[in-house]
Amino acid sequence: MSGSLDILVTNDDGIESPGIRALAQELSTVGEVTVVAPADNKSAVGRASSREVRVRETDLGYAIEGTPVDCVVAGIGSLAPYPDVVVAGINKGANLGMYVLGRSGTVSAAVEAAFFDVPSIATSLYLPDEKWKRTLDIEAYDHAARATRHLVENAVGSGVFEEADYLNLNAPDPDVEPQGMRVTRPSRAYDMTAERDGEWVSLKDRMWQRMETQSLADGADTDRRAVVEGQISVSPLTAPHTPEGYGKLEDLVASY
Repeated sequence: MSGSLDILVTNDDGIESPGIRALAQELSTVGEVTVVAPADNKSAVGRASSREVRVRETDLGYAIEGTPVDCVVAGIGSLAPYPDVVVAGINKGANLGMYVLGRSGTVSAAVEAAFFDVPSIATSLYLPDEKWKRTLDIEAYDHAARATRHLVENAVGSGVFEEADYLNLNAPDPDVEPQGMRVTRPSRAYDMTAERDGEWVSLKDRMWQRMETQSLADGADTDRRAVVEGQISVSPLTAPHTPEGYGKLEDLVASY
């Protein structure tokens, strides 16, 4: 399907981020790209949405004064109706683990597209803690962009999206040449803490500190283990997140 795809690109870092520009440039080699992205940074807003949003045109595409979910709805519903695929990213920072999926604006954009029955991919770039504040240029996103292009070019129409509603891709440290691509599952690991100091409670996500060591407890098939080992992680996911069985709940409800 190379060259024939209509691709809607969005993100949660905002339309001015280098990650979305790198993604749009890379995907333009395999299809017609329309960018519909937040006007400013909307990281970690999850699936928050609006009833009305202002839109303006930029050199890259449409800037929406709203959330990533708003961008997908506005894009699919009006600005770029029913594309072949929606791609969200490239996010500065990884979106790893089950607990992150609902928080991430990047992942939430892909989930929203899935509800429209449009194949979608969320793509993110892992940065170790010591590199988090570093300003990244477009080139830093190269291997994440190439990996995403590979999925877009080959997954759409291949049957992949008959088995998964969306894919969550995480590329390793940009200073590390990726050692291939691995199918993964989101890690179940979780380590949030809270400490009160007078009128304030400090909330800390300690999972990122646990990424700094090769003694990571996550299993070999997890997204976190893959990126630490220098591989590109791709997790096939479904929306909504429903269990495969609920016999015990049926028994409980029947007893009411």
